[in-house]
Amino acid sequence: MSQLLKKVEMAEELCQYLENQLAKGYEWVVYDTDNPIATLYDLHCFADEDEALDFAREYQQIWNWHEAVPIGDMVFNLKELDRLRPKTAKQTTINKDSTPLKTEKVMNLNNLYDLRDEMKMLGFSDKLVAQMEENMKKDVPEFKLHDTINAAKGRVDLTLHFKQSGQSEYYYLNRFEAALNKGKALEAGQKYWVVLPPKDGKPQFRGVEHAAEAIELFKAQKGDSQLSIGKAFDGSGMVASMENGKVNFVDRNFQSTYYSQSLPQTFWVDRGKGFTAEQAINLVQGRAVYRDDLLSRDGVPYKAWMQLDTDKARDRHNNLGFKQFNDPSYGFDLGKVLDSFKIKDTEDPAKREKLETALRNGNRPLVTAVKEGQDVKLYVEAAVRYGKLNFYDMDGKPEKREVLMKESTLSQGMANSRTNEQRQQQSQGMRI
Repeated sequence: MSQLLKKVEMAEELCQYLENQLAKGYEWVVYDTDNPIATLYDLHCFADEDEALDFAREYQQIWNWHEAVPIGDMVFNLKELDRLRPKTAKQTTINKDSTPLKTEKVMNLNNLYDLRDEMKMLGFSDKLVAQMEENMKKDVPEFKLHDTINAAKGRVDLTLHFKQSGQSEYYYLNRFEAALNKGKALEAGQKYWVVLPPKDGKPQFRGVEHAAEAIELFKAQKGDSQLSIGKAFDGSGMVASMENGKVNFVDRNFQSTYYSQSLPQTFWVDRGKGFTAEQAINLVQGRAVYRDDLLSRDGVPYKAWMQLDTDKARDRHNNLGFKQFNDPSYGFDLGKVLDSFKIKDTEDPAKREKLETALRNGNRPLVTAVKEGQDVKLYVEAAVRYGKLNFYDMDGKPEKREVLMKESTLSQGMANSRTNEQRQQQSQGMRI
């Protein structure tokens, strides 16, 4: 709060300005939380919440962290600034000798519970929730959390960004990143270990759970160092080393991980709403996910399948755009497509519901299908763009979908094909 203004005397002027903006119909204000407010030009007011959030997101990627808040909240906080300032400077005394006690910031439990709920809604692990709480207890103003999930090919690295508001003690989770990289995730209990410069003649090292973070830390060393993998640092499990700041060894089995870190995709969230961790993990693997809570810029709700557009270049923030297959106008009916295949899981209502949910989240679930009269285990995923399902065997090799289709579907498909061919011939004949 104390960093909000450059001069306390400006509080009255800013309050008057913001109250005038409220009178004009503006309800949201965006400001730079990394720098004190020095003039009225440091405030950007908007009538619409979505416009304010879009403006904040745009600028925090280019400059410093910008935050969108209701104007009424900022006016209240500005008026409270003088009253709250003396309280933060006081010391508390206790006992007969009036021994001063150090005043410590108390973690805001409402903020903690809100973040817990948001992370749960987004599907992040209990481990990350615990790490978030630990950083809040330490009053770390800005921190990142990492997680790694094994993917069909390689792994997906997640990075969550938390930042404390410059206006209050509240923490926010506004975005996270997902990147598909080669190499598998670490086994349970393992870490990456980076040798650091010795201190007081004693060797130093740091354990890191995230591959990209460990590689970045290793590359930043200037002297002799090594990067290893294990449950504890014991000098074994070395996968890379350097001498005098120059890398002289990278293990052959670790080279794909070391040299091929891909660009992350940013996913914006708003109070626990947005793409979930599960959906983001599947999106960066090239799959489509279903959203039934989308809003147009005009505030009109709609539903659509979403898929990252790898056919176009990344934007100036190195993010891919999205392809949208609107429901129902695009014509992909997941239920009807499932019914065209001999999948036993669709016969049980509970299993069918679980299967459809998994496919809508972009997963590749394991099902029991009938192939040439025999039950087979196959992975299935929604190929929304082509209005089909893709099947894979246990080794990840594609399976021909035609051998899994019901006879009635095959017959209808052949009939449609003949009809389309006849229409083309008739069209060509009319043009002659």
